[in-house]
Amino acid sequence: MPRMRQFAVAASSFALVAGAMIVGTGAAHAATTCSQSYLPLQDRACQPGALNSAVTQDTIHSTICVPGYSSSIRPSTSYTNALKVQQIGEYGYEDTDTADYEEDHLIPLSLGGHPKSPQNLWPEPRYEAGGSKATDKDTVEYKLYKAVCAGTVQLAPAQQAIATDWTTALSAVGLS
Repeated sequence: MPRMRQFAVAASSFALVAGAMIVGTGAAHAATTCSQSYLPLQDRACQPGALNSAVTQDTIHSTICVPGYSSSIRPSTSYTNALKVQQIGEYGYEDTDTADYEEDHLIPLSLGGHPKSPQNLWPEPRYEAGGSKATDKDTVEYKLYKAVCAGTVQLAPAQQAIATDWTTALSAVGLS
């Protein structure tokens, strides 16, 4: 796979969609139907990912690499629970028990994902779906976070890799 280039953030936030930047993702997603056919991945048309503009390669040691950073910007459960209910409906899940889903940040807060954008949050099944569970993605997120903070992987390629396909993100940035 060709090496990914680091890119600068000029807008306040943007989404990543299969290698492309979309500027201006502050508005909520208007779609009413998201497909489950991509599981264990999200439907990219519904949640392409969105970044926190305060997190750049130059700021990682004062943001994401500081212990407690993610919890300091995590949205309230009242916000994420309401969004989870809405998005469970958009995905058409037969199981509507909110306890069976994690309102997951596609690009995790620990990698500079936008904390509240509906384009970066989706109802990821906690049960096995598409051969994986939410905890499998958590393991990938942690390995990417550690590599970014250690300086072995640049922030932008890590963000791009996890937004594109978390199941291949580690190999996409040269980790196993």
